Amino acid sequence: MAGNLFVVSTPIGNLGDLTHRAAKILDEVDFIAAEDTRVTARLLNHLDIKKEQISYYRHNMDDRGRNILDRIEAGENCALCCDAGTPAVSDPGQLLVRQAADRGINVIPVPGPCAAIAALSVSGFDSGRFCFEGFLPMSKKNRMQRLDTLRDEERTMVFYEAPHKLRRTLDDLCRAMGPARGIVLARELTKSYEEVMRTTLDRAREVYAQREPRGEYVLIVEGADPEPQPAQPDEKKLLEAVLDLTQGGLSLREACRQVAQTHDVRPNELYQLATEQKKCQDKASERGI
Repeated sequence: MAGNLFVVSTPIGNLGDLTHRAAKILDEVDFIAAEDTRVTARLLNHLDIKKEQISYYRHNMDDRGRNILDRIEAGENCALCCDAGTPAVSDPGQLLVRQAADRGINVIPVPGPCAAIAALSVSGFDSGRFCFEGFLPMSKKNRMQRLDTLRDEERTMVFYEAPHKLRRTLDDLCRAMGPARGIVLARELTKSYEEVMRTTLDRAREVYAQREPRGEYVLIVEGADPEPQPAQPDEKKLLEAVLDLTQGGLSLREACRQVAQTHDVRPNELYQLATEQKKCQDKASERGI
């Protein structure tokens, strides 16, 4: 009988954020697939857990992934861990999860810390609807193409960024979305030097022109203002205009066509409204109202 692949969320800084369930799973599985075995070893040492680890990262995913999945199919249980936070979210573990699912292996989430959600929760921006963009493309052309598609995005946007790329990313965001767009820069979340800065893109550029970026960043960018919706035409006034034209000798259909043209409404819909109104008036006349 095949084993299970557990997707285990680990702390993003503060070891106290590890759940009891996550610690129990790490202790019970047969082996751990870790993005960096040295990082996961520190966590295991903190928990006093001795466990076999296999490195699984971007440059060895193909061969190592097959080995991991073969072992699970043979009956072993495996915990997938990244260096910090939730595996498979903007992380090479996504491929292992998909391959496991394709092979019919049971994939079980063990929820816990996630930098994107932690930053979003303290941003103050609308979190009812948001989009997670992760890391932007490396090449400038692809990066600007991605940002161009997000210029009019009304949902709050969440990005990850490394410190050595932050200044460039702020420049590109400012160019694509305008200097006044709101942004929250959350760095070193749950760690000793945790900082959450709420400002505008232009001000963020000014700050980091004078200050060396340090630590891993989550950028929460305010969504674009929604496009103003055109005012809905007043049905009563439209029907009064139609009536005036019919009293002047035009047919009901022609009157509706002319009024529709000047008020940017559909002639057929206006004609239907006018017809329904005429029916109501005729019935009222029959009843002597």
